[in-house]
Amino acid sequence: MTELPDIDETGDERTMLLEFLDYFRAVFARKIDGLDEHTARTTLPPSPMHLLGMTRHLADVERWWFRVFFAGIDIPMLFESDTDPDLDWHAGPDDTIAHARALWRDEVAAARAIVAPVTDLDTLGAVRTHRRGDVSLRWILVHMIEEYARHCGHADLIREAIDGVTGD
Repeated sequence: MTELPDIDETGDERTMLLEFLDYFRAVFARKIDGLDEHTARTTLPPSPMHLLGMTRHLADVERWWFRVFFAGIDIPMLFESDTDPDLDWHAGPDDTIAHARALWRDEVAAARAIVAPVTDLDTLGAVRTHRRGDVSLRWILVHMIEEYARHCGHADLIREAIDGVTGD
């Protein structure tokens, strides 16, 4: 089972934000630990959301905010389609939880490597968007904590419906 990291209750802001993000990443990893292909696609009606799609989505979210938006790396999204803007959530019959998890882990590792040398939370992302304009690393980290916290709640409900597993 994925170990949950400690969070330094008296750390500086950067440390605390990074540790909370890593904590929620670990909680999500626990939610997808031990899933087979069938259970990874189990939904909790009325929502069509499943843990395979959520894993794909979080891989793309990591890629977008850290590699593309913050670092300015010109790479395609993992799950992008002109005909299906929510392709990350819509796994095909050949998509597997093992592959999605590997992609997600790779994106988390890339994000950590990008953020590691940046000490100033006020550092702006390389990409300026029409919707948000300039965004700082601080904003991205807070947003990612929110993104993971929300999806960990979804994942907790889905996982409980699958096999009764609950908690962090």
